[in-house]
Amino acid sequence: MPSADLILGLRSLYIIPSRFGALWLSATGLLLLVAIQTGSNSSLLLAFLMLGLMLLAMFLTHETLHGLSLHGMESQPGFAEGPVQYSLRLRSQSPRQRLQVRFQGSAPVRIDALPGGESVISLSWQPSQRGWQLPPRLIVDTVAPLGLFICWTRWQPIQAQLIWPARRPGPVQDARPIVHRDGLDEWQDLRPYRDGDRQSLVDWTSAAKGRPLQVKRFREPEHPERILAPASGIPREHALQHLADRIWRLHQRGEAYGLQLQGTTLPVQHGRVHRDACLELLALA
Repeated sequence: MPSADLILGLRSLYIIPSRFGALWLSATGLLLLVAIQTGSNSSLLLAFLMLGLMLLAMFLTHETLHGLSLHGMESQPGFAEGPVQYSLRLRSQSPRQRLQVRFQGSAPVRIDALPGGESVISLSWQPSQRGWQLPPRLIVDTVAPLGLFICWTRWQPIQAQLIWPARRPGPVQDARPIVHRDGLDEWQDLRPYRDGDRQSLVDWTSAAKGRPLQVKRFREPEHPERILAPASGIPREHALQHLADRIWRLHQRGEAYGLQLQGTTLPVQHGRVHRDACLELLALA
């Protein structure tokens, strides 16, 4: 069942002989049969030793996972149809060895030595849709210490992960309003004063208050503002994917942009926070 966390115990762990364990058990049975037929005490003793080791391995393998705590954490968003990383916290009261953790259908993460206390690992999975998505079932297994048994558990985390639309190059509606520069009152922000800057651009009001000299910076006309919107005549999901790709590319180039979608307008800005806000709007549209 889905749950916020899981403590592995008798009701959540499963254990069966591994392939090597099945071969070991078959060899033990064959050796026991030969010992009975031939009356060889040494063969009989060896068969019982092998059987005893098999039983001991079952308890040791089960103990490797018993008491381990799993907890799904809030994870960074990612794009659909591509690998995303999901954070998982493991809590153990004692060191453990040779664990494998994976989402169903994904490559496992091998942990040769898990120390006592809390550890955070990152697991990869590939979502197919945008929005808040649950990852597949989580599988934790081990064959430690002797490889005769495999013990595992399956668990469905309930901590969803935000998935942005898949990135797909394509047309978008790109409106670029005209930016007027009618005077010194329409500046964008301030930057520190550098030798050679025009005195007329210095923010003397702040300087009079004892602040360091700063220079007003205006929007460059050769880099006009742009408002992105879905292109007309394109299926909805494809239009969102085109917008996701354009936003990502503009962010990589450091350009400012805005987004208009379903009556919601995000003003023209730049930076990672703005990029994530735009992609979140696309993901939840």
